[in-house]
Amino acid sequence: MANVKTVKTGTTRKDLLLGAATTLLLSALAAGTARADALGDLEKPFSAALQEGSWAYALLLIFGAGLATSLTPCVYPMIAITVSVFGARESKSRTEAAMLSSAFVLGIAALFTPLGLFAATTGGVFGSALASPIVLVGLALLFLALAASMFGAFDIDLPSGLKNRLATVGGVGYKGAFFIGFCNALIAAPCTGPVLGFLLTWVGTTGNVAFGAVALFTYAIGLGMLFWVVGTFSVSLPKSGKWLEWVKSVFGIVMVVAAIYYLRDLIPGLMDLPQHTSSFLLTGLALFVAGIALGAIHLSFHDSAFSKRARKGVAIAVSVTGLAAMVGYTQVLPEGVHIQWSEDYQAALTRARSEQKPVLVDFGASWCGACKELEAKTFSDPRVVREGERFIPVRIDLSPGKTNSEKQQLLASYEQRGLPLVVLHKPTGEVAARVTSFVEADEFLHLMRAVR
Repeated sequence: MANVKTVKTGTTRKDLLLGAATTLLLSALAAGTARADALGDLEKPFSAALQEGSWAYALLLIFGAGLATSLTPCVYPMIAITVSVFGARESKSRTEAAMLSSAFVLGIAALFTPLGLFAATTGGVFGSALASPIVLVGLALLFLALAASMFGAFDIDLPSGLKNRLATVGGVGYKGAFFIGFCNALIAAPCTGPVLGFLLTWVGTTGNVAFGAVALFTYAIGLGMLFWVVGTFSVSLPKSGKWLEWVKSVFGIVMVVAAIYYLRDLIPGLMDLPQHTSSFLLTGLALFVAGIALGAIHLSFHDSAFSKRARKGVAIAVSVTGLAAMVGYTQVLPEGVHIQWSEDYQAALTRARSEQKPVLVDFGASWCGACKELEAKTFSDPRVVREGERFIPVRIDLSPGKTNSEKQQLLASYEQRGLPLVVLHKPTGEVAARVTSFVEADEFLHLMRAVR
């Protein structure tokens, strides 16, 4: 193997205002996702930012996720009490209060950052696991269970005795503040779990160790920001109320859509429903808004009136349908030219030798975000399609339900742990270039033209 080139990689006005605000937030996420897909469309902005080098934007989104998690019932009610425990409010100066609060936040980061490192260094495990229908069904069931918890069906919590013990460990001072922060990250687990699960799986699919650590550190900073503000400036936070339950309902809706996303390739015909048209997108948005206005967020399953509980259930179904439709819209490629792939690897190599043509081999899967972006942006570029006429193009589909041991062995023969992988062979069969991350059409075109 020589000359190998690798490219690295009755609704009130308040209800309507709440629905509008939530719609803008989630719609912005859905709109921004048209450019990349990692774990799912809910994480697309993260992947897009990472692949385009916009680390600051990706980290800002992650920070926002941490801040949003701090508004959940598992975390928010503890802020004022916890700050008092490690002594920030009794400090002699604002500087000392800020340092104590910073030690507390660093304690939270000390738990989460190693998780990011672990997820990134074992990224191939995540990718391989996501090719198994059994794992996908398991993840979907997990997210549905988390959603049920967010909607109030049951509580996922640590025993009260253990929580009290963790909350007071370490005492006052910088050391105490650090250990209290570390333990409070464990106490907050019931509400950090859903978001943290998203982030860890996303980091695992990127395989970027440095960014994995930074991403989870940033999430911890976002989670601890309100603690830091209250401890440093002695700020009084708004009292807990129904709005905390609204936050949980938002997470619940997202969890259900995530479950649908994981099952999208396992349910026959589901991926054929979305259309890349403005009318389809607007219909999804209208359903989502209607569900929010109907009570998907502001109503509660704990209400004594059966009619309101039933109304919330219908509203959630409508909102989930609308949000899933918007997510599906971003999955469908617009009309245009594409490379016509074959699926028989050995036949492609045989034909290439007989016709003295180079071979273009693309390993892809439905769960691979960079693979989809290559298809949407690079392989659909008219110049790449024209240049591809010189090649024998073959695609190895590793999607759930389509992969098998033979395809996995073929991937392993290229000494490649994960996806994406695009290999350009010379007519002799020799590898000329490998692509292991998303590349723009211009760069890929340059690689193709160099293969003769």
